[in-house]
Amino acid sequence: MSQRSVVHSTFVVERFYPAAPARVFSAFSDPDAKRRWFVDPHDPMPSRHEMDFRVGGKEVNAGCPSDGQMHFFNAVYQDIVPNQRIVYSYELLFGETRVSVSLATIELVAEAGGTRLVMTEQGAFLDGHDTSATREHGTGELLDALGAFLKVQI
Repeated sequence: MSQRSVVHSTFVVERFYPAAPARVFSAFSDPDAKRRWFVDPHDPMPSRHEMDFRVGGKEVNAGCPSDGQMHFFNAVYQDIVPNQRIVYSYELLFGETRVSVSLATIELVAEAGGTRLVMTEQGAFLDGHDTSATREHGTGELLDALGAFLKVQI
């Protein structure tokens, strides 16, 4: 039996978008909008995206990046306050290997000229398959993609 481990970590990523909170919220809550920006930059065409945006609803996003192994993002929405907050728990799998389980909180705060997004993730990173630093970097890339999407939608 191989050695098992878990590393717990919390990180916070912030972004400012020159868009109203309702527009930023819509980019997360509308399945067609989210499908356009919530993608791996190395695999921009996910093979599967399903989304039921409601408390208790699920989201599945699966794709095969350049490493040739399917990656699965499986989320459950825990709390939704329109235009203000989204809380979801999710697991990330590489093939059949669960690499992490996380709780993510997205807060949207109206500021002059737009919205301050604060995303806090509390993760359990399993057996050395993924790290908090890698996840934080990837989260930053996704939020940058959201910013590019919002600019195009203005």
